[in-house]
Amino acid sequence: QREFTQKKTFTSWINSILAKHTPPYVVSDLYTDIQQGHLLLDLLEVLSGQHLPREKGFNTFQCRSNIENALTFLKSRSLKLINIHVADIIEGKPSIVLGLIWTIIFHFHIEELARTLACTYNQPSPACSNAADSSPKASRSAKKSAKIKERWKMSATKALLLWAKEQCSLHGSVSVTDFKSSWRSGLAFLAIIQTLRPGLVDLEKAKARSNKENLKEAFRIAELELNIPRLLEPEDVDVVNPDEKSIMTYVAQFLQYSKNLPESEEDMQEKVREAMGWLAAQEKKLAKLLVETENETYYQKYKEMMSFMETFNQEKIPFLPVLSSKRDEAELSEGQQQMREEWDKVISQINEWKARLDQMLPSPLDSIEAWLQEVERLQAEDLPDLQDPFKAMSAFREIIVIFKGLMDCFDPHLDALQSFKNEDEKNMPLVSPEKLEEMKRRFSNIRSTNPSTFLEYHYGLCSAIDNEVKLKLNVWDLKYGAKESVESLLENW
Repeated sequence: QREFTQKKTFTSWINSILAKHTPPYVVSDLYTDIQQGHLLLDLLEVLSGQHLPREKGFNTFQCRSNIENALTFLKSRSLKLINIHVADIIEGKPSIVLGLIWTIIFHFHIEELARTLACTYNQPSPACSNAADSSPKASRSAKKSAKIKERWKMSATKALLLWAKEQCSLHGSVSVTDFKSSWRSGLAFLAIIQTLRPGLVDLEKAKARSNKENLKEAFRIAELELNIPRLLEPEDVDVVNPDEKSIMTYVAQFLQYSKNLPESEEDMQEKVREAMGWLAAQEKKLAKLLVETENETYYQKYKEMMSFMETFNQEKIPFLPVLSSKRDEAELSEGQQQMREEWDKVISQINEWKARLDQMLPSPLDSIEAWLQEVERLQAEDLPDLQDPFKAMSAFREIIVIFKGLMDCFDPHLDALQSFKNEDEKNMPLVSPEKLEEMKRRFSNIRSTNPSTFLEYHYGLCSAIDNEVKLKLNVWDLKYGAKESVESLLENW
């Protein structure tokens, strides 16, 4: 399934690039079309803007020569082509072809875009590294360059993820923690579209729709309104473990769209002034509401909060482009910096208000809410990325124990929530029905993501164990002499 999805996604991406080629080229079967070498050279010429040497014919020698020229060009750009050989491409081996195309996509599409975010997220891009050390001695250090490239590959992925998180954070409950299951509901795609082009989607309605309906709507709007090629289908994403590379390839196109949005400095300054005025008004409104509801019941306070948030979310729509533009702090004007600080301040006050309300929930809902938040926090956290396998094993074991302990409380908490009698001695509701329904939905979300979360933790643990074993085997690969001494070493370890 993963191979099928990657082939389809990569083929669509290649066709979107080769539409700019003269004459345009359309790939029908990636594994077959790549064997002649012309496809690779056409693709690299469009991406690099360079003219590459090629053989015009299609016999075996000429095809081999064209593929060699393409691989030589990629190596000249310090790209690692591990286990990618000309013979495998000529045979159209799926794993090799997909690996090669992903290397090209990551370098020319994702890295190039993510590099523009590097300074914003404090990531060491190759461009920054080269600027810092451009001596002849440094340029001759191929090993150092390769290490920087490898480090940046991880950083580019993180930068793209941070950008996606930032777009979605403007829409409250839409959370993105990876390029896999976070996108399954379709809400993340819709949230990014709403940030880039406010008014095109209705996120509140989307929350009540199925995953496939949201994905279908997101891909349709992106294609028609943003001119973003449809690389994915709903059935590619609405699965237990969506393909990370395919989703990254598609999400990067939204970043590309955001970079191409025209922006007048004068218009931007006017929008910043309007946004600052609106944020100041929201801060006063919130402060007044807190005072007025101080002595009200939980039920009434929650109603007031929901009313405020409904208005707040509607009114913020026109300001989303200016609130999420120019990520680089160095490019922000004084007014934009003040606006960002004011935005962070308002959001912080809203979150504090919500936290205080959660603490006021009647028993046992207060402890259930705290449990829900703890599970959601753990699920949203990035997995440990430790270079030391022993520390990674320890970290993953600790997370598994914590998560298992939390999940042991799932059924008791759900039973308590479902059996909660929502009325006081005067038969008045203690808690808004909307809050109870929201808590039940969160239980459903946790139930649906629980297996994949456990799998990710155990995969991380197994990977760490695998790395530790490989390290030991590398040590044991030395000549220790008799078999007994090696067995003794193994037993001691």
